[in-house]
Amino acid sequence: MAGRRDNRRVEIIVAPFDKLEPAVAYDLWRLRQDVFVVEQDCPYPDLDGRDLEPTTAHVVLLGPDGDTGRRVLGTARVLDDGELWRIGRVCLDRTARGKRLADDVMRAALAHVDAAGDGRDAVLDAQSPLAGWYATFGFAADGEEFLEDGIPHTPMRLRR
Repeated sequence: MAGRRDNRRVEIIVAPFDKLEPAVAYDLWRLRQDVFVVEQDCPYPDLDGRDLEPTTAHVVLLGPDGDTGRRVLGTARVLDDGELWRIGRVCLDRTARGKRLADDVMRAALAHVDAAGDGRDAVLDAQSPLAGWYATFGFAADGEEFLEDGIPHTPMRLRR
């Protein structure tokens, strides 16, 4: 699935690892490291092997970089966890925040889940201050808040 928002010169691609251009894959992992490890000060191994699974979908928001280049502005990861879909690693570059571009990333992730047509629920572990934002997509709290790397998280589920 690919879409273009010409008015903002952004593009969203959804693809497994082996279909990503090497520079795009590198930039999306760099973005995840910048946001989760550096900005949020959570030193953890982001590369957990799940990115390489053939059923994992990478949602990548690309924006302009100079006259001809593109750069990764946002990303999310959709995992096939058997009985359900798991969405995670949702993040945006600092320069892309506050422009509703994260909505585009989540809509693309959910469109990927919907395209499977299998009726499985989607789950995620929201950083608790963002639980209300995830609720706008139909997610509801599905368990007790917990700490991960010192950050409060709320388990959430989108029932199908």
